[in-house]
Parts: sequence; structure tokens; C-alpha cells
Amino acid sequence: MTRLTRLIALGCITALLALPQIQAHAQDKISAAEARAIAKEAYIYGYPMVDGYRIQYGYFVDKTDPEYKGQWNEIHNIPRVYTPEDKAVQTPNSDTPYSFIGADLRAEPLVLTVPEIPEGRYYSIQFIDAYTFNFAYAGSRTTGNEAGSIMLAGPNWNGEKPQGIKKVIQSETEINVLIYRTQLFDPSDIDNVKKIQAGYKVEPLSSFLGTAAPTPAPAIDYIKPISQEEQKSSLEVFTILNFILQFSPTVPSEKELMERFAKIGIGAGKTFDPKKLSPEMKKAFEEGMVDAWKEFSDGAKLLAEGKITAGDVFGTRASMKNNYFYRWLATIGIWGNSKHEAMYPIYFTDASGQKLNGANRYTLHFPKGKLPPAHAFWSLTMYQLPESLLVANPIDRYLINSPMLPDMKMDDDGGLTLYIQHESPGKNMESNWLPAPKGPFSSYLRIYWPKPDALTGKWNPPPVKQVP
Repeated sequence: MTRLTRLIALGCITALLALPQIQAHAQDKISAAEARAIAKEAYIYGYPMVDGYRIQYGYFVDKTDPEYKGQWNEIHNIPRVYTPEDKAVQTPNSDTPYSFIGADLRAEPLVLTVPEIPEGRYYSIQFIDAYTFNFAYAGSRTTGNEAGSIMLAGPNWNGEKPQGIKKVIQSETEINVLIYRTQLFDPSDIDNVKKIQAGYKVEPLSSFLGTAAPTPAPAIDYIKPISQEEQKSSLEVFTILNFILQFSPTVPSEKELMERFAKIGIGAGKTFDPKKLSPEMKKAFEEGMVDAWKEFSDGAKLLAEGKITAGDVFGTRASMKNNYFYRWLATIGIWGNSKHEAMYPIYFTDASGQKLNGANRYTLHFPKGKLPPAHAFWSLTMYQLPESLLVANPIDRYLINSPMLPDMKMDDDGGLTLYIQHESPGKNMESNWLPAPKGPFSSYLRIYWPKPDALTGKWNPPPVKQVP
């Protein structure tokens, strides 16, 4: 080796040794004001992904978590409806027993097989990527109730649709969550739901085709999530975001966004260490997060006023036009359905604009012929605030839904009046009672497989009125 070659080699080694220091001080190359603005943008972008990962970690990774369901790439049926004891997911529904799959598509696609679902019973499979976009659906509305198999492939899969596969669905991310909802008509119907759930099947494509399995993907060293409360202020949000982004190849529409995020150390393969930030930069990041929450507060107010609807904040990347702020607002009820699958008119206030509170009594009146227009069914569910969780009550009723109509009392004019209050309205009207907590609450009206009148606004939900 010549002296020149040795010097070049020594220079390369020196440069490599200096690389961590270069990365550690990358943020120092931009002003605190620019770092604050980018941190705000990256926080709005990344919060839903971090919150979704928090739930997935509890469901499919942490065996000590009371919400743990089981391994990745297996289907996990929950043969019951949600109760106040279920606390991992905000605003869960309690009228369609769930099944879950945590889908790791790095090695090969998965094949989902469903049995024939009896006519008149609604079911759906919601496909949610790491970005928290609802990128696809299967089920009564989209693929019908007949038996069949669907293939779910990751972003790097290339190939033709295999024989025996009804439909191929491709995700932008390697890690996804799938949520099955199977309609329960009433408590006595639960054994029928269990039978349907037992017919749901998931397997690797190689198993479905009877071919040799590919080399397994490397084991993932999962980063531990932080709590919802910590997500509001901890800079570890960005560390977790970087972890998630390694399973989320950059899409063309986000190339410039990721280049901007890279200025503050955010991106797939990047190391973000809050402890290495200068005091000035740490302050800039924290102020960016505060700025984001101020904007969230304004958006939540518009959501409560109905100026932004649930139909605006859930959907595909294309339908939402990469609206990351709306995607963040959706964490109020994370993993909710897109509007064509289910609509969610939300009640935060009464007819006079006052926030709902169990210290008061309310009615919700549907005139004759004006019940929520659904191809499948509708429900009204109670949530205690600020947790957005189901409410424990003496009659163990967390919702009222259309399958309950035969047992409910109709008004003399053929309409329907629901009583929303903490105390019983009296034994003769308990069939129409939706129990409320003592304090603040919200109520979500769900319309599964909404009819055109609901989608176009020809039908609008009636207001909740306070009883004097």
C-alpha cells in the first residue's frame, strides 16, 4: 500500500468515525424556528402511526398486556362484544364482535379465506396500514357474503394473481392490522357468530399454494411504545416514528416531505436521540408539539360542531388527499371505518350547543320513517369523556341499535324517542334508555353500510335535546 493509498484509507476511516457526530448535530444546521415548524409537521404526520403502533404492540407483541390477542399472521377471534373493561382502543363499537390479524408481509403475502356468511348478516374486513389509512375493504358491501379467498400483499410484492384467489389487495406498508366485524343480532345469537368466526382462516401464500415457503423475514426487535399521555409531550414519539417508518417505504407523494423531515433526523433508518439535542433544539421540538396540539384543539372543536365529520377523517390515502391533520383528528376514534362502510355522526353537544353531561337528561327523537338509513344496521353508543371508553351502568347496556327495535317502545305517531341520561327513565321506558355517566360524555351514531340518503346528506341525524 502506497503512502497516498494509506492516507486515503485513513481519511475514509476518519470520515466513518465522524459520521455519528455529523448525524448528532444534523439539527444544528437549521434554525430553531425551522426545526420548530418541521417538528410540528412531523408530529402531526407521525402521531397516528405512533398511536396505532401502541395498540398493535399490546395486541400482538406484549404477552403481559391484558389486551394481548396473539401472534402476528394469525387470526384472533373475540367471541364477545366490547365492554368498559376494554381500554386499549378509544371509542370501540359494542355490537359487532371483532376478529384481528396483525399482518407482517415482509416474507410473503397472506391469504384470507372466509366461509359463506348467511344472507342478511353483515360482516366486513377493514385493512389498515401503518399510516392508519383504510386502504381496502372486503365483506358484505364490497365482496359479498359468499365464501372465497383474498390475498394481501406487501409493498415489494410483484406477481400475478394466483389461481383460486378472488381478489389481490396490496398495502403500502409491510406491517398492517386487519379488523373483522361480524354482526351480532342479540345476545342469544353469539353462538352463530362464533361459528362464523371459526370459519375465518389466514395462511401464508406458500401454504395456500402448497409450495415451499420463502426464507423467513428477520425477527423484529420491537421498540417499546409510550403511553397515550406520554405521547402528548415526549420527544420519544419521534424515536418510535423512525422505527415504524422502516416498514413503510416512502411513497412518491411523500418524497419531499421525507426530505424535509430528514433535516431534523426523522426518517426510516435514522437515529433520533432526544438526549443529544442542544437545549435550543430541544425547546424548538417541544414548542412544535405544543403548536400542533393547539391546532388539534381547534380541529376537535370543528369536529364537535360537525364542520369536520368522521367521514372526512377516515379513508384511503387518495380519498383523504394526504390530509395528515385529519388523519390525526381520527385518533379520537382510531381505526374507525371509512364513510362508505360506516358513518359516524357524533354527538358532543345538545341542540343548544352545550356539551353533553350526565348531570342533565336528554332525548333523541327520530320522526316516523326517519330512522338512520342503513343497508346493514345502525347503533348509538355511549362514551365517557375524556377517555372515550364505554360506560359501566346497572343494566350493562352500552348502546342501542336497530336489532333492538322489536323490544323498544315506539311513539304514538310511529316515531322513536331514546332517553339518554344517568338515572333510569322508569321501568316502563328502560327499553329506550341509553345510560350515561355522571359527567361529560359523547355519543356516536354508527350507520353500517349507509344508504345513499345518508351519504349525500338527504338524511341528517336529529339533534339531542336537553329535557328541562
